[in-house]
Amino acid sequence: MKKRKITALLTALTITAGILTGCGAGGESAPADNAPAADNAPAAKESAKEEDSGETASAGEAQAITIWYYWETEGHQVALDQVIQEYNGSQDTYEVTAKYVPFADFKKQLSIGASADELPDIAILDSPDHASYVEMGIFEDLTGKFDVSSYYEGTVNSCTVDGKLYGVPFGANCLALYYNEDMLTAAGCSVPTTWDELMETAKALTTDSVTGLALCSVQNEEGTFNFVPWLWSTGATSYDINNENGIRALTYIQNLINEGVMSKECINWTQGDVMNQFISGNVAMMENGPWQIPTMQSEAPDLNWKVTLIPKDAEYASVLGGENYAVINGGNVDGALDFLTYATSEEKVKFLMDKFGYISADKTIAESQFDADSPYQPFVEELNYAMPRGPLAEWPSVSDAISLAFNQVITGTATPEDAAAGAQATIDGIVK
Repeated sequence: MKKRKITALLTALTITAGILTGCGAGGESAPADNAPAADNAPAAKESAKEEDSGETASAGEAQAITIWYYWETEGHQVALDQVIQEYNGSQDTYEVTAKYVPFADFKKQLSIGASADELPDIAILDSPDHASYVEMGIFEDLTGKFDVSSYYEGTVNSCTVDGKLYGVPFGANCLALYYNEDMLTAAGCSVPTTWDELMETAKALTTDSVTGLALCSVQNEEGTFNFVPWLWSTGATSYDINNENGIRALTYIQNLINEGVMSKECINWTQGDVMNQFISGNVAMMENGPWQIPTMQSEAPDLNWKVTLIPKDAEYASVLGGENYAVINGGNVDGALDFLTYATSEEKVKFLMDKFGYISADKTIAESQFDADSPYQPFVEELNYAMPRGPLAEWPSVSDAISLAFNQVITGTATPEDAAAGAQATIDGIVK
């Protein structure tokens, strides 16, 4: 058993024997047992081995390693399960099982688990949330314990706090610019690389039935995710928006609306909605991620589209998405690291990334992950310019301020100057 559980068991046995007096343990709290999971996947198992550990296991008994994740998609669960089963079959020291915890409950369950001493050994979590979990004090410092020197800098930064590494990037994605090649050809346009070129191209592509550009602009984290590449391209940061650069980014978005090349309806469109508008031929160019590629290939096989870098102002920029592995301190750290070494090998990474529609966070693997003419390849290049949101425990509040300013300039309820000032006032109250 893990040390933390051995102590609890010994205490319980002592109380039962009447040797000690006092209060017993409180009630347990855990994720719902009826959470969806892939058939025959470890997520569906209620493993008694979570109560075991190699420290007291009988000779030859494998030490239990548990993983928590939040993916609802059955394909994701099945892919992870395959890697887990292959790992379990490759050695007999450890046996890994995994459990689904709904995304909305993930942080709560980790908090409850920390209080009740019932945590997994590995958590797979959304990269912008990593810093807030680190503040809970439950993650093992992996500095010097796991080599991430070949990983994209942005992915490593997403799980680094105060110079210490508290995770291993799982897989990555980012945003890039999709364009309808037939529409560009018909309008005599080249692929835009700068903001000025993008504006002119969007104008040329806009008709009575088609808008030149669309990007998700909903007032939440999804909207922030789509706006920050434009903000960062000016040289502004997420925490310093009330300046010439930040105002220029907001002004550019406002001009897209005022020039009629982007619809105000974008404030109601998720990234999936934007993709549907693009597939339907109502939008000529869109900002979106690689996770849309399988759907587009399936639902619009005859659509002639390609992907390029998001046009730049001062510099190319994109935003990092994806998940990270984190190892729980006080758990079976050696076993967790052994599994991560296996799961991050080139063969396993390529398998998982293919099933997830992700790009490897390991740059050396990503560079050989796709054929040169693959629509995923521009996203590999874009990752060189992608940065994480945060890392900051209070990122959700900062994100709210940014998405509000972004929304205000689109709807015309605030000037870029006023929107930037309002966002800055909120951000300063959070990070200063």
